[in-house]
Amino acid sequence: MDASEIQPLTQFLRQLVPFDSLSDASLLACVRHLSVAYYSKSMGHVPLDESHPRLYIVRSGAFEVRDEEGELVDRLGEGDFFGFPSLLSGEAISNKVAILEDGLVYQLSPDMFNSLRQESREFDRFFNRAFAKRLRHQGRFKAKELTTTSRISSLMTGSPLTIDCNHSIRQAAVMMRDARVSSLLVTDHHKLCGILTDRDLRNRVLAEGFDGTLPVHQAMTRNPVTIGAGALVFEAMLAMSERNIHHLPVLEGDTPVGVISSTDILRSQGSQPLMLIGEIERQKDVASLISVSKKIPELLQSLISADARAEEIGRVLTSVTDALTRRLILLNQQILGQAPMAFCWLAFGSQGRQDQAACSDQDNGLLLAGEPDEHAAGYFEALSRAVCSGLDECGYRFCPGDIMAQNPKWRMSLARWQQVFDNWVKAPEPKALMHASIFFDMRPVFGPQSLFDALQDKVLAGTRDNDIFLAGMAGNSLTEAPPLGFFRKFVLERDGSEVKGIDLKHKGNALINDIARVYALSAGIKEVNTAKRIRALMELGVIGRKDALNLADAHEFIAHMRLANQGVQHRQGQEISNYLKPQQLSSLVRHQLRDAFKVVHDAQSGLRLKFMRSF
Repeated sequence: MDASEIQPLTQFLRQLVPFDSLSDASLLACVRHLSVAYYSKSMGHVPLDESHPRLYIVRSGAFEVRDEEGELVDRLGEGDFFGFPSLLSGEAISNKVAILEDGLVYQLSPDMFNSLRQESREFDRFFNRAFAKRLRHQGRFKAKELTTTSRISSLMTGSPLTIDCNHSIRQAAVMMRDARVSSLLVTDHHKLCGILTDRDLRNRVLAEGFDGTLPVHQAMTRNPVTIGAGALVFEAMLAMSERNIHHLPVLEGDTPVGVISSTDILRSQGSQPLMLIGEIERQKDVASLISVSKKIPELLQSLISADARAEEIGRVLTSVTDALTRRLILLNQQILGQAPMAFCWLAFGSQGRQDQAACSDQDNGLLLAGEPDEHAAGYFEALSRAVCSGLDECGYRFCPGDIMAQNPKWRMSLARWQQVFDNWVKAPEPKALMHASIFFDMRPVFGPQSLFDALQDKVLAGTRDNDIFLAGMAGNSLTEAPPLGFFRKFVLERDGSEVKGIDLKHKGNALINDIARVYALSAGIKEVNTAKRIRALMELGVIGRKDALNLADAHEFIAHMRLANQGVQHRQGQEISNYLKPQQLSSLVRHQLRDAFKVVHDAQSGLRLKFMRSF
């Protein structure tokens, strides 16, 4: 390799994480060991030599990694890697790499790869983390039981109840009674030395005739089996089963941070999505339905802990909201009687898109088959008020903008809904465009699909290829920008307090939702879920494959960051918000987040060019 080839290669790697952590000498040695291969899409797959594993560095093109069963593991573009799992594990190559677009790929030998790992701890850590992430990602497709793949930290509640080992057994029993718990951690100079359970009190105190004034350490179970806070629920279940115990102290280092019991695990199984939806459908009255809804935050934490995809979490949570809504409608119809005409309960906004997260509020409306008379109007007012109030008591707050079915403004006949949408499309004024971001993401939750189709078909017929309306929609969606300033530094905002952070919802996912909506309305696509809209746009050729995949990946990454951050906030007892503090992120994650925002910025530029160049 001569000097003219070395310089551009060095420049490329110098800007690439983790090669940017290498010394100049090591980087030069690395470049000299690189070989270059060109892969054409017509080849189908990258030919991987099982006897000579290598690190592959994508210089250009697009690729997909799939496992032996054909499941998608990763999508790769410029600056991404493959081949490192075999180099790190020593195991035979099992995945296949499909070639989506022609591309150049650099190849690095195992000896040089290992030499760089030894030289740079950051380089070594990057690929170990990438390997762990790849394993988690592959596991997601196979992990069907969320309970067993969740981490036990998602089941713990509050701080553990502890008592000093020299306090009396009576004091311990009083604490357990008052706190209504079945176990107590015993400490000696703030370090765990034992556990006292109901069974200990029964077998070692009452049965033996011990005096309640004796110190706790004479009745406790010494040196109890413990488990780390990061362990899986499955591992806790295994430890309890093997040792025939029902309580496990949870430690972070030497510090007790909680207790997990067999009851906690059994209770968590009730928060599995299908079981929870089944439980919702069995409830006989609104009060019991509200009680069941208290498990939804637990379900969210379980899903986050299981490292499920943000898209999957949104769909699962929305399915539960849909089930609650339908059950509330049916229970109230048992009181009010059958509806005087056909109707559809419409979900708008995040419920419509099926991407609900924590702290979602209500956005809904009622679509009636015809104009209601006085009796019908009274019936639907009573029904919508009861359902909206029920949802509020289940944790879905009333919409601050009053976009709810209980507002007569959003409880209309099919003809009037069609007229309202028609007015918005023909006169896209600021308020109409503001409504568009909510109402154009609509989906029926209850009622005949044909009634909803009559409304949606009319709406899409009006928006498709409507240049003036689409230009207004595009302009409205470009009033906000990703939080990147000069030199790609994050732009921080206050979250209502003195703490500054990145607004991942309004400066991240909402922008991608806006982009996908404008393109979807322009093409008459019925899907309202953002990920499905992007896929449909890609399949129709409205957006190029590479741009669509980048946008979908950015949407998933930002949404995943938002949910993971909310999981941390929940565990730390903080108020759930959409703000992320960048100083809490590693340099690698900050780098990836900047890349995701850059994708959003580029997509906004494309939107402006396509829909606003004539205005």
